[in-house]
Amino acid sequence: MQLLVLTELFLPTKGGTAVWAAEVYPRLGGKEVHILTAEVPGAAAIDAVHPNTIHRLDFGRVRWLRPESLLVYVRLLVRSLRLAIQHHPKGIHALRALPEGLVALAVGRLTLRPVVIYAHGEELTTWGRGAKYRAMRFALRHCDRVIANSDFTRKQLLDLGVRPEGIALICPGVDLLRFRPGLPCADLRSSIAIDAKEKLILSVGRLTRRKGFDQVIRAVAALVKSGLDVHYAVIGIGEDHDYLRVLAGQVGVSRRVHLLGEVSAEDLPRWFNACDVFAMPNRDIDGDTEGFGMVFIEAAACGKPSIAGAAGGTGAAVVDGETGHRVDSVRAENVERALANILDATGIAAAMGAKALARARSEFGWESVAERTRDLL
Repeated sequence: MQLLVLTELFLPTKGGTAVWAAEVYPRLGGKEVHILTAEVPGAAAIDAVHPNTIHRLDFGRVRWLRPESLLVYVRLLVRSLRLAIQHHPKGIHALRALPEGLVALAVGRLTLRPVVIYAHGEELTTWGRGAKYRAMRFALRHCDRVIANSDFTRKQLLDLGVRPEGIALICPGVDLLRFRPGLPCADLRSSIAIDAKEKLILSVGRLTRRKGFDQVIRAVAALVKSGLDVHYAVIGIGEDHDYLRVLAGQVGVSRRVHLLGEVSAEDLPRWFNACDVFAMPNRDIDGDTEGFGMVFIEAAACGKPSIAGAAGGTGAAVVDGETGHRVDSVRAENVERALANILDATGIAAAMGAKALARARSEFGWESVAERTRDLL
């Protein structure tokens, strides 16, 4: 199937959008699927073995330009139009509304090709009401189809004036071969000096305030005071690293909080296996919220229950009371109670983990996501 896919975020860049593009489009076709993405270090090794045809472009912004992304739009438009004329795709897909979606819309109208734009949630609530917001709204309202990653995102799109019939609800997926139960992980627990009897909470994500990792640290301190032998491992990098380290010291759990930074792709599924519960109690901060949360599905695929925040679109990823808990994480005691319920109660973690695993296998494999995307076409 001939397709042109525009996405600044693609492997080896990390993140949910990059993974989504890399997992879905090889399942929709081979070299006839053309992906135009950013030139980044390490790209050549990825491109050489990727099933699709990868084209790279300089997405660098120029600070003295107004807007500073103007050159990006020009480069992306020229290259996309050239690829569309050369390869005659049946459709043009943009993994974000800006800059990719606006360019895709222009190219689609010039070449008479349908345009699909992905909406992830957080961009709909954080871009204010200025020129950037208006450009995003224009692209989403005028493309042929918008893919929403959750019911929350779909509602935000409706509030923007996107036609209901133009929205397709497709949640992200998970690699069920890579993320699975039963992976060896005793060495990982040993690396942070905990044994099989001690409980381990795991978080994975950018170290930023809205993820709620600070609330987990506060909850860990309360759990330890109540007599629970628990540790907390955090995988990720970001601006909150020093804040989290200092906070752990202030509440007296420095030796129980392990900021691991980045881990290898091979070790990430093993860390999910190593934990007893996954936690990312996200909260809304000035409109910045979680649109879905692919990490919850990765935890589920490893048979682990999750603690999610009640904000945003996490309800599509975590079924409250069945595959984990969703809590108002503005208050740390809510996070503490949810963690205590799973870690203290006999059999709760295993039962929730089993339901999470069954749901991940039935609904969230990348094959299923690709099939739903194919149906759109």
